[in-house]
Amino acid sequence: MQNYGLAHVWAQGDFVTRGIALALLIMSVMSWSVIVVKGWNVMRLNRLTKNAEQAFWHSDDLADGVKKLGAGSSTPQDNPFLALALSGQQAADHHHQTQPHLHDRMDVSDWVTRCLKDTMDESVAHMQSGLAILASIGSTAPFVGLFGTVWGIYHALLAIGASGQSSIDQVAGPVGEALIMTAFGLFVAIPAVLGYNALTRANKAIVAKLSRFAHGLHAFFVTGARLSSTRRGDGLRLATRAN
Repeated sequence: MQNYGLAHVWAQGDFVTRGIALALLIMSVMSWSVIVVKGWNVMRLNRLTKNAEQAFWHSDDLADGVKKLGAGSSTPQDNPFLALALSGQQAADHHHQTQPHLHDRMDVSDWVTRCLKDTMDESVAHMQSGLAILASIGSTAPFVGLFGTVWGIYHALLAIGASGQSSIDQVAGPVGEALIMTAFGLFVAIPAVLGYNALTRANKAIVAKLSRFAHGLHAFFVTGARLSSTRRGDGLRLATRAN
């Protein structure tokens, strides 16, 4: 009985079969790279969201709150909470201190909202970068593998027809080898789909917390609130003061 297996598929395959196998291998490496990198980023952001918002609002003043958000040498690019706080602060200061420009004719609430929204959009785009790769691989890998199977079965049947032998052992081996390509396609697609769904759900939870934090910042900078050192319970409370 002839020996069949992965090595035989590669040795007997033509450039199309080998190209499809390499393409699936590259897609698998890309999907797992995205899953690992984005998964680590989600865990890092989850650690930030646990205490970042509470630490900021329980600070003595704005500078102390920003300092706490940036603890651990965080940068605005890596810490969306810090980016939002700095963006809101810069927007409020710029609106009050600069000479009249076109944007200064806007209400301070609209200007701060616009700046916070821009920063929020950039943070969300950064979190979602790479997910399109997982979606594309998850939707196309099964069809790439299926094409490899069809191509392999076609050439296997041609070889069987040329040899004139059509017994079950002569047919099952080549056809079974061709079906391996479909299995490869599913092996690549399933982790990509599961990773995409998991990362999307995790990002939605983080975005909800960022949105809540941004709403608080908007109210803080628009109303001219100042963080008071007067204690209430176990934390510090907000005391608003009109501009």
